[in-house]
Amino acid sequence: MRIILLGSPGAGKGTVAKLLTEYDGSIQISTGDILRSAVKKGTDLGKKAKKYMDSGDLVPDSLIMEIMEVRLQETDCRNGFILDGFPRTIHQAQELKKTLARLNIELDFVVNLEVPSNIILDRLSTRRTCINSSCQEIYNVKNNPPAQGGKCKKCGHDVIQREDETAEAISDRIKIYNQKTAPLIGFYENEGFLENVPSLIAPETVAEIKKCAENIKIKKRVVAGKKN
Repeated sequence: MRIILLGSPGAGKGTVAKLLTEYDGSIQISTGDILRSAVKKGTDLGKKAKKYMDSGDLVPDSLIMEIMEVRLQETDCRNGFILDGFPRTIHQAQELKKTLARLNIELDFVVNLEVPSNIILDRLSTRRTCINSSCQEIYNVKNNPPAQGGKCKKCGHDVIQREDETAEAISDRIKIYNQKTAPLIGFYENEGFLENVPSLIAPETVAEIKKCAENIKIKKRVVAGKKN
């Protein structure tokens, strides 16, 4: 499948995306991942991005879109992709639409993960992350705590609360999301791609998204049959 996951910070995009990759071999792609990969590989685009990242500046949309276009053409995307938290703005969505058309790639649908604000706050304030940049396993002190001593169960590094996951920082992140990213819900609804899915229990969310994917496949077969 070829889908986009929308949702506020703490909506579970990363967790859901990871579980969906097991469904049909689709690849999870996030902006952070493709930027780090491009920098690590030392590509021309990666070198350009590194200059911005090293100086603490935001990487321009134009450069992000160039890197995204290259990423979407890699062989592991042939079975499909799950865009995790991208696009973040209407402008990025418009540019992505142009990129997909240029690559002759058809988007299946866009999932808006719905979670009540009180649950968002609880999830983020109790979340802990492995400091190992090559691991970054996520834990929750309530229902999925790290190992004894605050260590990562996978690699043994320390697990910490990120600076952007304090109560004050979370409020700021949600405010920015509501201003810049939430309008994408209306954008994709107008495009006819939007599916609203509750994101309270990850396996149930994944099951609902799979149903959406199966329904899309059925519709496509019906349309193809009418054309023939």
